[in-house]
Amino acid sequence: MAVPKQKQSHSRTTKRRSTHKATAAASAACPQCHSPRLPHRVCPVCGSYKGRTVVETDTSYS
Repeated sequence: MAVPKQKQSHSRTTKRRSTHKATAAASAACPQCHSPRLPHRVCPVCGSYKGRTVVETDTSYS
């Protein structure tokens, strides 16, 4: 079994962990009402997906 010969320094450890950060979720503008929404999901404001109304909402823009 391989065993490290030297202890890894704190600097080297933090350089390796620098890529372990979380990324923010991407958002796209809805083509109907232009509000931000997650890609490939129904718009929570107008209820449209791929140019057609899928879910009826209180204030429908279509």
